[in-house]
Amino acid sequence: MGAPTIGVLALQGDVREHVAALAAAGADARPVRRPAELDAVDGLVVPGGESTTISKLADIFEMREPIDKRIADGMPVYGSCAGMIMLATEVLDGRSDQRGFAGIDMTVRRNAFGRQVDSFEAPVTITGVPGEPFHAVFIRAPWVERVGAGVQVIGSVAGGPAADRIVAVRQGNLLATSFHPELTGDLRVHAYFVDLVRNASA
Repeated sequence: MGAPTIGVLALQGDVREHVAALAAAGADARPVRRPAELDAVDGLVVPGGESTTISKLADIFEMREPIDKRIADGMPVYGSCAGMIMLATEVLDGRSDQRGFAGIDMTVRRNAFGRQVDSFEAPVTITGVPGEPFHAVFIRAPWVERVGAGVQVIGSVAGGPAADRIVAVRQGNLLATSFHPELTGDLRVHAYFVDLVRNASA
């Protein structure tokens, strides 16, 4: 199969960085901000940014229901940082009016690692991603406090004050990380998602 077409939800956040990383990992990558553009992709990335803003803009751009439907139909989706929050069924410390896509049966805590000044980097071993531990960048990142029976924990922080916190999960065709692989130059997480999309489309 050729290069899968993967969109990056281009409402707010690290859109260009994800498009560049996906393209380098072998995808036909493009920004998506309209339902017609969503119809043309095989998979979707919900980028890091501000989850409350992405939630509001998803309604303004009339993207919420189309994305919900594509997730229900099995479209692969990867959410990083704010994207992880958008994919969670339950969000702690979020705004009362924010709504995500509720694809992954998990509870995440928003800004769990602290404010912008508490941003940090740490090695994370990710199941299914070969090679050395991934050098993960955490910026106002969430962590996962609960996962449902169908959710696979594929990455946790190895050491330090945040040791053993869950920061990467997968449920079927849905993938989420607390960290920002698009900022590292390491394409392994994006390549993992490109393969997931390719296999789902086969």
